[in-house]
Amino acid sequence: MKFFTKKRIVLFLLFIFPLICFLLLSTGENNFKKLPVVTENIIDVSEIDASNKVNLKDHVSVVCFLGENINRNKSGLLNLNEKIYKKFLDFKKFQIVAIYPIGSENEVNVLKEQLGSFTDMEKWVFVASSPEEIQGFYESFNVKEPLVKLSSTKAFLVDKAVNLRGRTNDEDAEDGKLYGYNMNSVSVLKSKLKDDINVLFYEYYAAFKVKNKNKADRKEVGYE
Repeated sequence: MKFFTKKRIVLFLLFIFPLICFLLLSTGENNFKKLPVVTENIIDVSEIDASNKVNLKDHVSVVCFLGENINRNKSGLLNLNEKIYKKFLDFKKFQIVAIYPIGSENEVNVLKEQLGSFTDMEKWVFVASSPEEIQGFYESFNVKEPLVKLSSTKAFLVDKAVNLRGRTNDEDAEDGKLYGYNMNSVSVLKSKLKDDINVLFYEYYAAFKVKNKNKADRKEVGYE
């Protein structure tokens, strides 16, 4: 066909195709869907932290519950360290918060040594609290699955406003709601938790871009 001349194909590849890609990307950004909030306003871990040094507010946090027998979830924690922590270690305001009952310090120190042999522990945060406070903190998540001896095989994603994030249309959940991510499943960590953390960080990045753009627009018209 004469229409598809070599010159026209070159022009399409050089000018029209990049424009189409740009429009598609722009549309995708404008229609970007935020990661669902599954429970609003959970208790901040600062309220149960005896040292009063740890906060969920203004952080993107992965929260896990170590329980009375820390060895029970050790393989899951190693998965979490390898598949999630290492991927987001360099992200600002990212942290993994591990909750454990007072009196389990020796076991926690052993766990820290094991995790520390693989990576920098800077953003692993360990919080000791009483069984009652741990239970109350967990109950604020509004999760149907109870803790087993203060432990859970799930990791939970908490945003900067201290809301629990997850999914409302998860194909593997009975009602579609995903509150926590199974640490014992590498595929869940890689295909769900990792993706959802990326979505959450992009959500904040997009909001930051809009905020800066609005500031620039206000300055341009003389409002600032």
